[in-house]
Amino acid sequence: MIDKPLFSATMILLILGLIMSYSLSSYVVLKYGYNDMHFFIRQGVAVLIGFVLIVGLSKLDPDKWFKPIGVMLFLTFLIVLLIMPLLPESFVKSVGGAKRWINLGSVSITPVEFYKIGFIMFISWSLVRTRLPKGKMNLRSEIKLFVPYIVVLIISTLLIAVFQKDLGQTVVLSLTLIILFLLVGSSFRFFSLLAGLSLGSLVLLIITQPHRIKRIKDWFLSFNNESNRLETYQISNSIDAIRNGGFFGQGIGNGQYKLGHLSEVNTDFILAGISEELGFVMIILVTLIMLFIIFRIFKIAAKVETPTYYLFCVGSALLITFSFFINSFGISGITPIKGIAVPFLSYGGSQVIASSLSIGLVLMISKKIKRK
Repeated sequence: MIDKPLFSATMILLILGLIMSYSLSSYVVLKYGYNDMHFFIRQGVAVLIGFVLIVGLSKLDPDKWFKPIGVMLFLTFLIVLLIMPLLPESFVKSVGGAKRWINLGSVSITPVEFYKIGFIMFISWSLVRTRLPKGKMNLRSEIKLFVPYIVVLIISTLLIAVFQKDLGQTVVLSLTLIILFLLVGSSFRFFSLLAGLSLGSLVLLIITQPHRIKRIKDWFLSFNNESNRLETYQISNSIDAIRNGGFFGQGIGNGQYKLGHLSEVNTDFILAGISEELGFVMIILVTLIMLFIIFRIFKIAAKVETPTYYLFCVGSALLITFSFFINSFGISGITPIKGIAVPFLSYGGSQVIASSLSIGLVLMISKKIKRK
């Protein structure tokens, strides 16, 4: 039997995201002359596909399907990420010099959303094969063993953070991989070494890109000097939208900051939009549901006996955790904005389908738990 509370909580957030994609997109609909139901229909199709994926995957046997699905996802989207910089502008949508979306007629795909799932599946399967049988190791042997995984992470960093200029997704993947290394039995010395190298690489990726330096400067100035808030227009309006919502919100459809003041309010800033229209109470409820989903996944991980499934469940929970909190901290001005979608809620078919895929795989694994 699958984990029904996890399934129910996921569907609640998907439905809320669908409703808010309609309410928060009103200005964009008027500006570009779209049909009133444009975003609602597109998000609805993604939610329907996500629902089918969750139900379909939950019925499969993980011992038979987990490995082939993981290898297929990892290799397919690794190849896609490799060839994306070489594809013409007509096929790969470019914004600010970053090619993150593949155009397929009236829809576009964000490959990195699916690559993250395949990455965690492949790493979980491979680490169990290579690290667990080794037992206790010295630092030199650990480094030799983990070098291939670090190379994969470096390649992923180049493809995502450099060619696609998406540092946020790289941070999420790196943090998840480091924790998986620790859980699979790496020593504290190796963990500290890897953490130091990761921090150094993060600083290097920031200082070599002028737009990242500017973003941090703007955030720092706005945080320390109210007069400089114009330099961080999005953060300023996001905070004002949250403040304007109060405890119970202005009412669904009555938000003001979505009317041209806060761009991408139905995607990266959806939490600010929800806060203005439905209030602080709803944001607390959304946070509790998200934490409940994370808790249920960790609970499944704790009870499953197969190490590969354990690592994947932990990795999936960490992807959701880091994405949610990085987005939350960004829209509230605590940290610089990283452009990471809120799992299950943000508008975007790739995000919704990939998040649903992850939950479907976790539910598939949950059937392996021995219940009384």
